[in-house]
Amino acid sequence: MLICILALLTLLGLAHWLLHRSLRAPRIAETTAPDCFGLRFEEVRIPTARSRSLFGWLIPAARTGPAPAIIVLHGWGGNAGMMLPLAPPLHAAGYAVLMIDARNHGNSDGDTFSSMPRFAEDLSAAFAWLTIRKESDPARIAVLGHSVGAAAALLAASRQPDIAAVVSIAAFAHPREMMQRWLSSRRIPYAPLGWYALHYVEWIIGHRFDQIAPIDTVTRLRSPLLLIHGEHDETVPLSDARRILAAAGVPSRLMLTPGRHDELAALDHHYDALLRFLRNAMPEPEGSIEATAGLD
Repeated sequence: MLICILALLTLLGLAHWLLHRSLRAPRIAETTAPDCFGLRFEEVRIPTARSRSLFGWLIPAARTGPAPAIIVLHGWGGNAGMMLPLAPPLHAAGYAVLMIDARNHGNSDGDTFSSMPRFAEDLSAAFAWLTIRKESDPARIAVLGHSVGAAAALLAASRQPDIAAVVSIAAFAHPREMMQRWLSSRRIPYAPLGWYALHYVEWIIGHRFDQIAPIDTVTRLRSPLLLIHGEHDETVPLSDARRILAAAGVPSRLMLTPGRHDELAALDHHYDALLRFLRNAMPEPEGSIEATAGLD
């Protein structure tokens, strides 16, 4: 009997190790920097949860004084460098841009595991850090995330009404469904292995999927929301974006692009709409030089 129990515990331990290993985000270091796009920047370290720190680039606005700002967060296995194509149009429109690596990603500190709630913690830490920087107007800071980073942006903003606006690129509607698609792609049967894996992940991250799902957090949002989704996204179906939009209780819209899940280049012809959304969500204060001049 004791041998059977020990064998079962060994198998469970092996299963947990394999699950952790298969779900571990790949760490890819940056191979480029904002100066490759002709942008002036400061390399920064930002304190986050569990005494870790985040790597980031702060690209100040061209204007003098505090400017509206955007925090940009990558997706699972990504890094700030992969989001750099967004920086030039945002900077040209007058925004300060803070691009960060989540824990276990890029050049940020490692931690025991990555999860969407931890992405949200890192985003909240970056937001708190940016509010006290002279380059940014603390009342006009938006967050922009891609994929898991987008779901994290919705979660962070649902907890922080002082986030001025949210831009979500390719967010999934529910993490359980995302996990089920992942299990199916690896031909892992739901009963009993998939069911156990899902509940084990909930236990590890310390959150029920229903409580952190974008279709739930968006109902608690107080900030204007722009959803961006590729019409040919094979990783997260377009129907997920439509469900998030339908659940939103704030002014929101869905902008479709012709790309797939990771194709930020598909945004090239849609920056006018993105910048229009940000201008409306974070207007210039009345009487400011920029408002008088009509600066975008």
